[in-house]
Amino acid sequence: MTDLVPEVVSDTASAVAASIEGRSPRRLAWDRFNRDRLAKVGLGIVAFYVFLAVFAPLITKVLGISPNTLDRQSLNDYGLPAGKFGGISSKHWLGVEPSTGRDILARLIYGARISLLVGTISTITTTAIGMTTGMMAGYFRGKVDTFLSRLGDLIMTFPSLILTIALTRPGTQRLEALGVPEGNPARLTYIILVMTMFGWVSIFRIVRGQALALREREFIEAARASGATSRHIIFRQIMPNLWAPIIALASMSLPGYVAYEAALSFLGVGIISPTPSWGIMLQDSVHYYRADPTYFFLPGFTLFILVFAFYVIGEGLRDALDPKTDRQQLG
Repeated sequence: MTDLVPEVVSDTASAVAASIEGRSPRRLAWDRFNRDRLAKVGLGIVAFYVFLAVFAPLITKVLGISPNTLDRQSLNDYGLPAGKFGGISSKHWLGVEPSTGRDILARLIYGARISLLVGTISTITTTAIGMTTGMMAGYFRGKVDTFLSRLGDLIMTFPSLILTIALTRPGTQRLEALGVPEGNPARLTYIILVMTMFGWVSIFRIVRGQALALREREFIEAARASGATSRHIIFRQIMPNLWAPIIALASMSLPGYVAYEAALSFLGVGIISPTPSWGIMLQDSVHYYRADPTYFFLPGFTLFILVFAFYVIGEGLRDALDPKTDRQQLG
Protein backbone atom coordinates (compact mmCIF):
# COMPACT_ATOMS: atom_id res chain seq x y z
CA MET A 1 0.00 0.00 0.00
CA THR A 2 2.79 2.42 0.79
CA ASP A 3 4.25 1.90 -2.68
CA LEU A 4 1.01 3.14 -4.24
CA VAL A 5 0.98 6.49 -2.44
CA PRO A 6 3.82 8.11 -4.42
CA GLU A 7 2.19 6.93 -7.63
CA VAL A 8 -1.16 8.49 -6.67
CA VAL A 9 0.53 11.75 -5.68
CA SER A 10 2.55 11.73 -8.89
CA ASP A 11 -0.56 11.12 -11.04
CA THR A 12 -2.45 13.91 -9.27
CA ALA A 13 0.42 16.37 -9.70
CA SER A 14 0.71 15.43 -13.36
CA ALA A 15 -3.00 16.00 -13.93
CA VAL A 16 -2.87 19.41 -12.23
CA ALA A 17 0.21 20.38 -14.24
CA ALA A 18 -1.40 19.23 -17.47
CA SER A 19 -4.55 21.27 -16.76
CA ILE A 20 -2.48 24.38 -16.09
CA GLU A 21 -0.23 23.92 -19.11
CA GLY A 22 -3.23 23.21 -21.33
CA ARG A 23 -4.81 26.62 -20.73
CA SER A 24 -4.08 29.08 -23.51
CA PRO A 25 -3.69 32.83 -22.85
CA ARG A 26 -7.22 33.28 -24.16
CA ARG A 27 -8.53 30.69 -21.71
CA LEU A 28 -6.61 32.25 -18.84
CA ALA A 29 -8.05 35.65 -19.72
CA TRP A 30 -11.56 34.20 -19.81
CA ASP A 31 -11.01 32.52 -16.43
CA ARG A 32 -9.92 35.84 -14.93
CA PHE A 33 -12.91 37.63 -16.43
CA ASN A 34 -15.28 34.87 -15.34
CA ARG A 35 -14.16 35.35 -11.72
CA ASP A 36 -15.10 39.03 -11.80
CA ARG A 37 -18.72 38.97 -10.69
CA LEU A 38 -19.27 42.68 -11.20
CA ALA A 39 -18.03 42.47 -14.80
CA LYS A 40 -20.38 39.55 -15.48
CA VAL A 41 -23.29 41.53 -14.09
CA GLY A 42 -22.32 44.41 -16.40
CA LEU A 43 -22.15 42.02 -19.34
CA GLY A 44 -25.63 40.77 -18.56
CA ILE A 45 -26.98 44.32 -18.36
CA VAL A 46 -25.43 45.28 -21.70
CA ALA A 47 -26.78 42.08 -23.29
CA PHE A 48 -30.25 43.02 -22.01
CA TYR A 49 -29.98 46.53 -23.48
CA VAL A 50 -28.80 45.12 -26.81
CA PHE A 51 -31.74 42.71 -26.81
CA LEU A 52 -34.16 45.59 -26.22
CA ALA A 53 -32.58 47.68 -28.97
CA VAL A 54 -32.52 44.90 -31.58
CA PHE A 55 -36.05 43.68 -30.93
CA ALA A 56 -37.60 47.06 -30.06
CA PRO A 57 -40.37 46.85 -32.71
CA LEU A 58 -41.35 43.34 -31.65
CA ILE A 59 -41.22 44.10 -27.92
CA THR A 60 -43.35 47.24 -28.19
CA LYS A 61 -45.82 45.42 -30.44
CA VAL A 62 -46.21 42.59 -27.94
CA LEU A 63 -46.66 45.10 -25.09
CA GLY A 64 -49.14 47.13 -27.15
CA ILE A 65 -47.24 50.40 -26.85
CA SER A 66 -45.68 52.84 -29.30
CA PRO A 67 -42.96 55.48 -28.86
CA ASN A 68 -44.76 58.17 -30.86
CA THR A 69 -48.45 57.54 -30.19
CA LEU A 70 -50.11 60.42 -28.34
CA ASP A 71 -52.38 59.40 -25.48
CA ARG A 72 -54.12 62.54 -24.32
CA GLN A 73 -56.53 60.53 -22.19
CA SER A 74 -53.64 59.66 -19.86
CA LEU A 75 -53.16 63.37 -19.04
CA ASN A 76 -55.10 65.60 -16.72
CA ASP A 77 -56.38 69.09 -17.46
CA TYR A 78 -52.93 70.57 -16.79
CA GLY A 79 -51.17 68.33 -19.30
CA LEU A 80 -49.57 66.22 -16.57
CA PRO A 81 -49.86 62.44 -16.28
CA ALA A 82 -53.06 61.37 -14.55
CA GLY A 83 -52.43 59.13 -11.59
CA LYS A 84 -49.47 58.58 -9.32
CA PHE A 85 -45.79 58.22 -10.27
CA GLY A 86 -46.09 59.78 -13.70
CA GLY A 87 -49.15 57.85 -14.82
CA ILE A 88 -47.83 54.34 -14.20
CA SER A 89 -50.57 51.83 -14.98
CA SER A 90 -51.17 48.42 -16.55
CA LYS A 91 -51.26 50.14 -19.93
CA HIS A 92 -48.19 52.31 -19.40
CA TRP A 93 -45.74 50.41 -17.19
CA LEU A 94 -43.40 53.39 -16.68
CA GLY A 95 -45.95 56.13 -17.14
CA VAL A 96 -46.36 58.69 -19.90
CA GLU A 97 -44.67 61.91 -20.93
CA PRO A 98 -46.21 65.19 -19.78
CA SER A 99 -48.01 67.25 -22.45
CA THR A 100 -47.85 64.44 -25.05
CA GLY A 101 -48.93 61.25 -23.30
CA ARG A 102 -46.35 59.18 -25.18
CA ASP A 103 -45.36 55.93 -23.48
CA ILE A 104 -42.06 56.32 -21.61
CA LEU A 105 -41.13 52.64 -21.70
CA ALA A 106 -41.46 52.51 -25.49
CA ARG A 107 -39.36 55.64 -25.90
CA LEU A 108 -36.67 54.30 -23.56
CA ILE A 109 -36.49 51.05 -25.53
CA TYR A 110 -36.20 52.85 -28.87
CA GLY A 111 -33.77 55.35 -27.36
CA ALA A 112 -31.39 52.47 -26.63
CA ARG A 113 -31.09 51.90 -30.38
CA ILE A 114 -29.73 55.40 -30.99
CA SER A 115 -27.30 55.32 -28.08
CA LEU A 116 -25.90 51.87 -28.84
CA LEU A 117 -25.70 52.57 -32.58
CA VAL A 118 -23.77 55.81 -32.15
CA GLY A 119 -21.57 54.40 -29.40
CA THR A 120 -20.70 51.21 -31.29
CA ILE A 121 -19.91 52.85 -34.63
CA SER A 122 -17.89 55.63 -32.99
CA THR A 123 -15.90 53.08 -30.97
CA ILE A 124 -15.12 51.02 -34.07
CA THR A 125 -14.00 54.01 -36.15
CA THR A 126 -11.91 55.65 -33.44
CA THR A 127 -10.29 52.36 -32.49
CA ALA A 128 -9.46 51.50 -36.11
CA ILE A 129 -7.92 54.92 -36.83
CA GLY A 130 -6.11 55.21 -33.50
CA MET A 131 -4.74 51.67 -33.74
CA THR A 132 -3.52 52.04 -37.34
CA THR A 133 -1.92 55.46 -36.89
CA GLY A 134 -0.43 54.46 -33.52
CA MET A 135 1.27 51.39 -34.98
CA MET A 136 2.59 53.39 -37.93
CA ALA A 137 3.97 56.14 -35.71
CA GLY A 138 5.55 53.69 -33.29
CA TYR A 139 7.09 51.51 -35.97
CA PHE A 140 8.34 54.06 -38.51
CA ARG A 141 9.17 56.84 -36.00
CA GLY A 142 10.93 59.83 -37.55
CA LYS A 143 8.80 62.13 -39.71
CA VAL A 144 5.76 59.84 -39.62
CA ASP A 145 5.78 59.82 -35.81
CA THR A 146 6.37 63.56 -35.62
CA PHE A 147 3.54 64.39 -38.04
CA LEU A 148 0.95 62.11 -36.42
CA SER A 149 1.93 63.12 -32.88
CA ARG A 150 1.72 66.84 -33.67
CA LEU A 151 -1.61 66.29 -35.45
CA GLY A 152 -2.94 64.53 -32.37
CA ASP A 153 -1.70 67.35 -30.12
CA LEU A 154 -3.40 69.90 -32.37
CA ILE A 155 -6.72 68.08 -32.28
CA MET A 156 -6.56 67.75 -28.49
CA THR A 157 -6.19 71.52 -28.12
CA PHE A 158 -9.59 72.19 -29.70
CA PRO A 159 -12.62 72.46 -27.39
CA SER A 160 -14.51 69.52 -28.90
CA LEU A 161 -17.93 70.21 -27.36
CA ILE A 162 -17.99 73.89 -28.36
CA LEU A 163 -16.87 73.11 -31.91
CA THR A 164 -19.42 70.32 -32.20
CA ILE A 165 -22.25 72.64 -31.20
CA ALA A 166 -21.03 75.52 -33.37
CA LEU A 167 -20.58 73.39 -36.50
CA THR A 168 -23.76 71.35 -36.21
CA ARG A 169 -25.78 73.30 -38.74
CA PRO A 170 -23.09 73.81 -41.42
CA GLY A 171 -21.81 70.28 -40.86
CA THR A 172 -25.19 68.63 -41.32
CA GLN A 173 -26.01 70.85 -44.29
CA ARG A 174 -22.76 69.83 -45.96
CA LEU A 175 -23.53 66.17 -45.37
CA GLU A 176 -27.01 66.61 -46.81
CA ALA A 177 -25.46 68.25 -49.88
CA LEU A 178 -23.24 65.19 -50.27
CA GLY A 179 -26.29 62.92 -50.39
CA VAL A 180 -26.91 61.98 -46.75
CA PRO A 181 -30.68 61.99 -46.05
CA GLU A 182 -31.95 65.08 -44.27
CA GLY A 183 -32.84 65.15 -40.61
CA ASN A 184 -31.63 62.53 -38.15
CA PRO A 185 -29.50 60.50 -40.63
CA ALA A 186 -27.40 63.61 -41.29
CA ARG A 187 -27.29 64.42 -37.57
CA LEU A 188 -26.17 60.90 -36.68
CA THR A 189 -23.50 60.91 -39.37
CA TYR A 190 -22.24 64.29 -38.18
CA ILE A 191 -22.10 63.14 -34.53
CA ILE A 192 -20.17 59.99 -35.45
CA LEU A 193 -17.71 61.95 -37.60
CA VAL A 194 -17.10 64.46 -34.80
CA MET A 195 -16.58 61.72 -32.21
CA THR A 196 -14.17 59.96 -34.55
CA MET A 197 -12.22 63.14 -35.28
CA PHE A 198 -11.66 63.91 -31.59
CA GLY A 199 -11.65 60.37 -30.20
CA TRP A 200 -8.86 58.56 -32.05
CA VAL A 201 -6.05 60.53 -30.41
CA SER A 202 -6.26 58.89 -26.98
CA ILE A 203 -6.06 55.41 -28.51
CA PHE A 204 -3.28 56.56 -30.85
CA ARG A 205 -1.08 57.65 -27.95
CA ILE A 206 -1.34 54.38 -26.07
CA VAL A 207 -0.87 52.21 -29.14
CA ARG A 208 2.09 54.33 -30.26
CA GLY A 209 3.84 53.77 -26.93
CA GLN A 210 3.24 50.03 -27.11
CA ALA A 211 4.46 49.88 -30.72
CA LEU A 212 7.65 51.78 -29.85
CA ALA A 213 8.48 49.12 -27.27
CA LEU A 214 7.55 46.19 -29.50
CA ARG A 215 9.61 47.30 -32.49
CA GLU A 216 12.81 46.69 -30.50
CA ARG A 217 11.89 43.14 -29.53
CA GLU A 218 13.81 40.15 -30.87
CA PHE A 219 10.99 38.70 -32.93
CA ILE A 220 10.63 42.00 -34.84
CA GLU A 221 14.36 42.04 -35.53
CA ALA A 222 14.10 38.45 -36.75
CA ALA A 223 11.22 39.38 -39.06
CA ARG A 224 13.25 42.25 -40.54
CA ALA A 225 16.25 39.98 -41.01
CA SER A 226 14.09 37.45 -42.86
CA GLY A 227 13.04 40.13 -45.36
CA ALA A 228 9.49 40.77 -44.08
CA THR A 229 7.84 43.95 -45.34
CA SER A 230 6.83 46.78 -43.03
CA ARG A 231 3.17 46.01 -43.71
CA HIS A 232 3.68 42.41 -42.64
CA ILE A 233 5.52 43.41 -39.48
CA ILE A 234 2.92 46.01 -38.49
CA PHE A 235 -0.21 43.95 -39.11
CA ARG A 236 1.08 40.42 -38.54
CA GLN A 237 3.71 40.89 -35.83
CA ILE A 238 2.89 44.03 -33.87
CA MET A 239 -0.92 44.10 -34.06
CA PRO A 240 -1.52 40.64 -32.50
CA ASN A 241 0.46 41.78 -29.45
CA LEU A 242 -1.73 44.87 -29.04
CA TRP A 243 -5.17 43.30 -29.01
CA ALA A 244 -5.36 43.12 -25.23
CA PRO A 245 -4.91 46.87 -24.55
CA ILE A 246 -6.95 47.76 -27.65
CA ILE A 247 -9.96 45.71 -26.53
CA ALA A 248 -9.75 47.17 -23.04
CA LEU A 249 -9.48 50.71 -24.43
CA ALA A 250 -12.42 50.21 -26.78
CA SER A 251 -14.63 48.87 -24.01
CA MET A 252 -13.77 51.88 -21.86
CA SER A 253 -14.37 54.34 -24.71
CA LEU A 254 -17.83 53.13 -25.71
CA PRO A 255 -19.72 54.40 -22.63
CA GLY A 256 -18.15 57.82 -23.12
CA TYR A 257 -19.58 58.01 -26.64
CA VAL A 258 -22.99 56.89 -25.42
CA ALA A 259 -23.00 59.65 -22.81
CA TYR A 260 -21.66 62.19 -25.33
CA GLU A 261 -24.53 61.49 -27.74
CA ALA A 262 -27.05 61.92 -24.93
CA ALA A 263 -25.38 65.19 -23.94
CA LEU A 264 -25.60 66.54 -27.50
CA SER A 265 -29.28 65.61 -27.72
CA PHE A 266 -29.83 67.23 -24.32
CA LEU A 267 -28.25 70.44 -25.63
CA GLY A 268 -30.46 70.38 -28.72
CA VAL A 269 -27.78 69.59 -31.32
CA GLY A 270 -28.24 65.84 -31.45
CA ILE A 271 -31.22 63.74 -32.44
CA ILE A 272 -34.29 65.66 -33.59
CA SER A 273 -37.61 65.02 -31.82
CA PRO A 274 -39.94 63.10 -32.02
CA THR A 275 -37.32 60.37 -32.64
CA PRO A 276 -36.78 58.74 -29.22
CA SER A 277 -33.52 59.67 -27.55
CA TRP A 278 -32.50 59.56 -23.92
CA GLY A 279 -30.91 62.99 -24.25
CA ILE A 280 -34.13 64.51 -25.58
CA MET A 281 -36.11 62.89 -22.79
CA LEU A 282 -33.69 64.34 -20.23
CA GLN A 283 -34.03 67.76 -21.83
CA ASP A 284 -37.84 67.61 -21.72
CA SER A 285 -37.93 66.21 -18.18
CA VAL A 286 -36.06 69.22 -16.77
CA HIS A 287 -39.22 71.30 -17.23
CA TYR A 288 -41.25 68.85 -15.12
CA TYR A 289 -38.79 67.77 -12.43
CA ARG A 290 -41.07 69.09 -9.69
CA ALA A 291 -44.46 68.19 -11.11
CA ASP A 292 -43.37 64.78 -12.46
CA PRO A 293 -40.09 63.60 -10.84
CA THR A 294 -40.61 60.09 -12.22
CA TYR A 295 -40.15 61.33 -15.77
CA PHE A 296 -37.01 63.21 -14.69
CA PHE A 297 -35.56 60.11 -13.02
CA LEU A 298 -36.20 57.34 -15.57
CA PRO A 299 -34.11 58.42 -18.60
CA GLY A 300 -31.20 59.51 -16.41
CA PHE A 301 -31.23 56.23 -14.49
CA THR A 302 -31.45 54.22 -17.72
CA LEU A 303 -28.43 56.02 -19.14
CA PHE A 304 -26.50 55.69 -15.89
CA ILE A 305 -27.03 51.92 -15.71
CA LEU A 306 -25.81 51.38 -19.28
CA VAL A 307 -22.72 53.56 -18.86
CA PHE A 308 -21.91 51.93 -15.53
CA ALA A 309 -22.27 48.45 -17.06
CA PHE A 310 -19.86 49.30 -19.86
CA TYR A 311 -17.32 50.70 -17.42
CA VAL A 312 -17.31 47.61 -15.20
CA ILE A 313 -16.96 45.43 -18.29
CA GLY A 314 -13.99 47.55 -19.36
CA GLU A 315 -12.40 47.18 -15.93
CA GLY A 316 -12.96 43.44 -16.03
CA LEU A 317 -11.47 43.13 -19.51
CA ARG A 318 -8.45 45.20 -18.51
CA ASP A 319 -7.76 42.97 -15.54
CA ALA A 320 -8.38 39.80 -17.54
CA LEU A 321 -6.21 40.74 -20.51
CA ASP A 322 -3.38 42.28 -18.51
CA PRO A 323 -2.27 39.93 -15.72
CA LYS A 324 -0.05 42.67 -14.24
CA THR A 325 -3.17 44.53 -13.14
CA ASP A 326 -5.14 41.45 -12.19
CA ARG A 327 -6.97 41.85 -8.90
CA GLN A 328 -7.77 38.19 -8.62
CA GLN A 329 -5.70 35.06 -8.18
CA LEU A 330 -6.61 31.99 -10.14
CA GLY A 331 -6.58 28.80 -8.18
